[in-house]
Amino acid sequence: MSENHNHRPSWDTYFLKLAMLVSERSTCPRMHCGCVLVRDKQILSTGYNGSIPGGEHCEDAGCLVVDNHCIRTIHGEMNAILQCSTHGISTSGATAYVTNMPCTNCAKALIAAKIKEIVIFSDYHDTLAEKFFSDAGVKIRRLEKPDNFISYDLESFSSAKRTEKSR
Repeated sequence: MSENHNHRPSWDTYFLKLAMLVSERSTCPRMHCGCVLVRDKQILSTGYNGSIPGGEHCEDAGCLVVDNHCIRTIHGEMNAILQCSTHGISTSGATAYVTNMPCTNCAKALIAAKIKEIVIFSDYHDTLAEKFFSDAGVKIRRLEKPDNFISYDLESFSSAKRTEKSR
């Protein structure tokens, strides 16, 4: 799914790129994951792997690993759902754009939050998410990873505006 940089990205590419950007806020070096919850092409919330509010971050205090999983952070999908909860936003019928296949616990939370579709570009190695999503009727779409290019041509835009004003 290569993008032509002279045109607007598809909605899927747009939301996946936002999930990639959101993942840059992650504070656990073991995995950076971003999630964007969307309904009717409107962003409901975003989330990334990060510590409990007020807690120590993995990048500062080190990872807290149990059974080969860091348990210091709240995963991106959970943080996106919790953000909706905090602000009274329903997640029912939403789509989750996630950088990675959710872990088993996040899959269960997304199902319970009535997320209808998951869009990912990367799998996660140790999860029963696919089984749970299938059993719950949640659609999974795997897309190619969007390129990291962001078209920001302010100079051309400004020139075009000046030309329009001079008419």
